[in-house]
Amino acid sequence: MNAHMRSSALGSRMAVKQTALHRLPQQRTKSSVCRAQTVADLPAPLQKIVGAFQMVPDPMARYKQLLYFATKLDVLPKEDQIPENKVEGCVSQVWVKPELRDDGKLYWKAESDSQLTKGLAALLAQGLSGTSPEEVLRIEPDFIEMLGLKQSLTPSRSNGFLNMFKLMQRKAAAAAVTAMQAEEAGLVIEDESSKHAGHAAMMVAPGKPATKGETHFKVVVVSEQFDGLNLVKRHRLIYSILQEEFSRGLHALSLDTKTPAEAQS
Repeated sequence: MNAHMRSSALGSRMAVKQTALHRLPQQRTKSSVCRAQTVADLPAPLQKIVGAFQMVPDPMARYKQLLYFATKLDVLPKEDQIPENKVEGCVSQVWVKPELRDDGKLYWKAESDSQLTKGLAALLAQGLSGTSPEEVLRIEPDFIEMLGLKQSLTPSRSNGFLNMFKLMQRKAAAAAVTAMQAEEAGLVIEDESSKHAGHAAMMVAPGKPATKGETHFKVVVVSEQFDGLNLVKRHRLIYSILQEEFSRGLHALSLDTKTPAEAQS
């Protein structure tokens, strides 16, 4: 199936959200069992770093190890230290940016004006470099607890570290969409809002003018993550991913969800 997307701001955001399919269904298939994330579930580069920190029992020694990571950071060039790469909600200024290479893996660079934050950025940059976008999206934020850095970080630093990780996941999702489009994977998004202009106008609150918003979309998704899920569960999964978009004005989706095998039959 050829991937096609109409030019649309909401359509682009929906495409990014669609990549969350790679990490949500694991707890929904018949063969999987809900369980806590372990070190073995992490990508190999991150496993190595978590293991290194777990081998150091002393909090002060872990703190020094973090500062050592700061000296190994692959620094982000000045021209890439821009708002779209900046981590919000961080005590210090910090920027992160990935490069999706021909091998399908992400390689990260970062920069910060604080040595401690630079160490945290380096930890994530090294731990997530050489991984696929899907691997990054499957990581649960609680892996941070495995590092044993809680005693070494203030609550604001811990929150900044989490925000850094979340931004990297969003960028990984965007990279996954780019790869999906390049490989002509199964994602089709068509804006059908113009066909429902009257309906959209009826939804406007009294006294407010109607707008030409993006409210109705036809979405076709082909993903191996649908394997083992019935139609209701597939649709429920898509709707759960797009909850934020519905709060922004998205009203209805026409969904066609298939596994690769179903798409070829």
